Amino acid sequence: MDVFVYGTLTDPEQVGQVLDSFVFVGPATLSGLHAVDGAYPTLAPGGRTAGRLLRTDEIEALDAYERVDDGLYTRVTVPLDGGEDHPDEAAVYVGDPDRLDVDGDVDWGEAVADVADGGVEATSADGTDDGFADRVRDFVAREDVSVVVARES
Repeated sequence: MDVFVYGTLTDPEQVGQVLDSFVFVGPATLSGLHAVDGAYPTLAPGGRTAGRLLRTDEIEALDAYERVDDGLYTRVTVPLDGGEDHPDEAAVYVGDPDRLDVDGDVDWGEAVADVADGGVEATSADGTDDGFADRVRDFVAREDVSVVVARES
């Protein structure tokens, strides 16, 4: 799986402590979300974020590192524009700004309650409702959020 990374996981030494097998595919840009600082880096609606594309089959290890099970981060899937050497989608981890003590107000809006009307159903790993994950997934589903791999010139 390809994963857009923008914080601590852009450092090969840090990734090596989390994953046994990985490769950095190259530089990439996430459109539709921008980086914000808190206890750990996270993303907020709007703008762009420079980062790297990481490829690994160890997504469960990344989920554990990002503490997806307890809702610290949510993993979402977005379109990936990388050409024929890449899959059509990439994973992106978005941290809960309230739990990460992000300075300022980060507004993810309201989640769409009715999945039948185009809302995105989201639950945490333990199967319970997760309001933050709902709002992030709904935003990604309705906005133009995507990852573009840098092309060599």
